[in-house]
Amino acid sequence: MTALPAPAPAPAPAILPHALPDATGDRLMLLAIRRMGAHGLADAAVAQRYLMAFGPSFRRPLVLARAFMAELAATATTTIPIAPCCCQRMTSAEAAILTAIGHAERRPETARLLLADVMAERRADAILASAAALSAAFADLGLPIGG
Repeated sequence: MTALPAPAPAPAPAILPHALPDATGDRLMLLAIRRMGAHGLADAAVAQRYLMAFGPSFRRPLVLARAFMAELAATATTTIPIAPCCCQRMTSAEAAILTAIGHAERRPETARLLLADVMAERRADAILASAAALSAAFADLGLPIGG
């Protein structure tokens, strides 16, 4: 009788090296990144979650999230890896985007470098402005990103 082959190893942790964020604002933005990246800017699930999270004031962060994602897609010169919504970990690109949004107002140079790296594009001023407006909208409504 021959021995069974060893089971295949689990996917390499390098593919999804970062744990999901704990903060509600970060998780909400991660959902928007994943859903809008996979299903388009007008994804109804994102709009529903923003309505549930922000109440009647949901439009400002939703419109800014859509603008940020549109700018990110238009400016990037490379493919940005995003995980499916069901994944319990994040890609390096997702973690960098969330960190950049969180730092956009307080540490713009750090945010600019992170976004430029993710997009493989040196000019990241327009996307940085979108990230700062998005960060301010989340903070104003009580769900700050990155804090």
